[in-house]
Amino acid sequence: MTPFEAKLTATAKRTEELLDELLSADTLPQETARPTHLIEAMHYGALNGGKRLRPFLVVESAAMFDGDREAAFRIGAALECLHSYSLVHDDLPAMDDDKLRRGKPTVHIAFDEATAILAGDALLTYAFDIIAAPETALGDRARIELVLALARAAGVGGMAGGQALDLAAEKRSPDEQGIITLQAMKTGALIRFACEAGAIIAGAPKEDRMRLRRFGEIVGRAFQLADDLLDLTSDAATLGKAAGKDAARGKGTLVALKGQAWAEAELDRLVEEATGLIAVYGDRAATLIDTARFVANRKS
Repeated sequence: MTPFEAKLTATAKRTEELLDELLSADTLPQETARPTHLIEAMHYGALNGGKRLRPFLVVESAAMFDGDREAAFRIGAALECLHSYSLVHDDLPAMDDDKLRRGKPTVHIAFDEATAILAGDALLTYAFDIIAAPETALGDRARIELVLALARAAGVGGMAGGQALDLAAEKRSPDEQGIITLQAMKTGALIRFACEAGAIIAGAPKEDRMRLRRFGEIVGRAFQLADDLLDLTSDAATLGKAAGKDAARGKGTLVALKGQAWAEAELDRLVEEATGLIAVYGDRAATLIDTARFVANRKS
């Protein structure tokens, strides 16, 4: 295991420990009760493995500016709750109709559709609870900025809007710019938030915040491009979910439009762009640069 992989694994472990604490059966102040079946489904949907890349980006972007590490982990956990909600809902029969997620039955298969919908709703809401809670040791301004940034990344102009465009793409394939817009919203918006969040946590100047936001946009595009390549070249056993579904459902991707060779060259170009953007931070940027390379070269 490389030093980068060890750091990624350690952050994932700490994130999962925190999610386990947050998704316990114990009620919080102003809560009446936590229904057992629902909290079990939320726990199942959020703690089903994964690299925890988004929390890692929050923690490491905050570390680059000496931001509060524990606050960064809580924001990362909030982001992972929101990301998990999107996966739970995306797997539903009315959406992508997936029965497998990370090698395990999806939430609506393991429980039922109604419980999956409610688990997703609760995870989405809980994300903002975690940010606003007093246990997240940040000033009011930072918490407000994080709530606003995450809401914009997740909502109609971000991930949810991107999912709507993705569903529409099954009926009418978008052109190249349409694919770029769709993917920037559906996948890229939360990755963009993860990188910008670190600068917000640390109270970094606006210039740094915008630089990290742009870095996140580039990494998000690379993540989706690598994902589309894997959908084309890998199998279900490796991916932990069905492979080849985009092509089967007629969804347009940049890989399908421009070819595998172009996509591989474009990934190299995106890594170079991301590296050049944050090279100004010197050695402090090393982990984020390694993350961009990891995203582009991942095999699952």
